[in-house]
Amino acid sequence: MALPEIIDRLVASPKFRRFSAGFLPFRPLARHRSKVLFDLMAGFVHSQILLACVRLDLPSLLLERPRRLSELMGHTGLSEEAMTRLLKAAISLGLVRRRRGDLYGLGPVGQDVANNAAALAMIEHHVAFYADMRDPIALLKREVPETALAAYWPYVGDRDGVTESVASDYSTLMAQSQEGVAEEVLDDYSVKGRRHILDIGGGDGTFLSAVARRVSLDTKLTLFDLPQVAQAARHRLTTAGLADRIETVGGDFLETPLPGDADLITLIRVLFDHPDRIVAPLLKAIRAAIAPDGALLIAEPVSETPGGERIADAYFSFYLLAMGEGQVRTKAHHTDLLKNAGFSKVRLVSCRMPHLVRLIEARP
Repeated sequence: MALPEIIDRLVASPKFRRFSAGFLPFRPLARHRSKVLFDLMAGFVHSQILLACVRLDLPSLLLERPRRLSELMGHTGLSEEAMTRLLKAAISLGLVRRRRGDLYGLGPVGQDVANNAAALAMIEHHVAFYADMRDPIALLKREVPETALAAYWPYVGDRDGVTESVASDYSTLMAQSQEGVAEEVLDDYSVKGRRHILDIGGGDGTFLSAVARRVSLDTKLTLFDLPQVAQAARHRLTTAGLADRIETVGGDFLETPLPGDADLITLIRVLFDHPDRIVAPLLKAIRAAIAPDGALLIAEPVSETPGGERIADAYFSFYLLAMGEGQVRTKAHHTDLLKNAGFSKVRLVSCRMPHLVRLIEARP
């Protein structure tokens, strides 16, 4: 038997766990492993406590100022027993902090949630994801006839069924979750000096709106998405006063030729929504449309990113499974697809928050 197998069996034995807990040098490690295991088992409960806090508006209430128990009871409609139970749970998760006397304020995690539109939107959105994860084995075997996420993101199925109303619903969620991602991308990758930036799958224009704040007025900006999505984006950009700066083009990238001569084409959290059979022809279309001196920028979670495995290989992997298609790819997988499409130079761009989003640049 190989040494790693011997170690696995030893550490997994109840006798060794009892020994570790009682042996002073091993005790911190034993406690840590026990806590990690319990956190995994209790993760769903923790998420539901977070959902309760958000639906009762605790983060925004406590952001204004610390509040007394009686005041929180009045805002939430909970009894003293129920409010106390929720507050103790929220304190244990770092959402709330007990202040002096009978006052409660935001904890460190609560501070990250309050006024964070992306986090608040995703916490509510996860209700559908939780329903799809109720039977993870059936999901893995693809025995679930219809998932809530597949219904929510209709472009993964029948693209003709995407109405402007449906497009508006999911574009709103995309915008809320995309805003922070856009700033992360643009802090790590300079778009200054570009002649024409084309954002494919740009949703309601959140990314290009952020780009517009960082480039000169003579930089051409083009958003390409499904016709219904592009139309909804046009309404939003008009309201935001950006209709003259950002052109919207409607089309299906599987069928419609892409606008040409862009010297920067961006795919912001787009490729991982689709399988290789869709990504491969899209990349070939981009290679045909891009300017000779241009670059393609891909921004999305990348599998096997050190420190980001729980986000890419656990969360997003199962989220995409519930959607019905798509996958989180490794850097090597991306490189193969890009080189097969005709790109010759592929590199990972150094970024500050690689566990959330990685940047891959490809050049002709």
